[in-house]
Amino acid sequence: MPIVDTLKALGNERRLQILEWLKAPRAHFREQVDGDLVDDGVCGVLIAEKLGVSQPTLSEHMRILVQADLVTPKRIKQWTFYRRNEAAIAALKSALAAEL
Repeated sequence: MPIVDTLKALGNERRLQILEWLKAPRAHFREQVDGDLVDDGVCGVLIAEKLGVSQPTLSEHMRILVQADLVTPKRIKQWTFYRRNEAAIAALKSALAAEL
């Protein structure tokens, strides 16, 4: 994905907040029934709850973050869990540093 598209994904305060929370999931989210907060990611239901948005709204934010390769989704049972893609975020930081 071109860097401009990735930056557009980061151009929303709510998506930036989600990425910040996912950086330290145990500090920001309660334990889940299924899936480990760090190893498997945070359930979309918990993210929507904390953000104060509906499930469809969260799904759209997460779709954009997944498309930008900033988070990775994982299905467990009927739930989708999300983790930061640290390798892609590091690559983005390097690319931005090279551009500046």
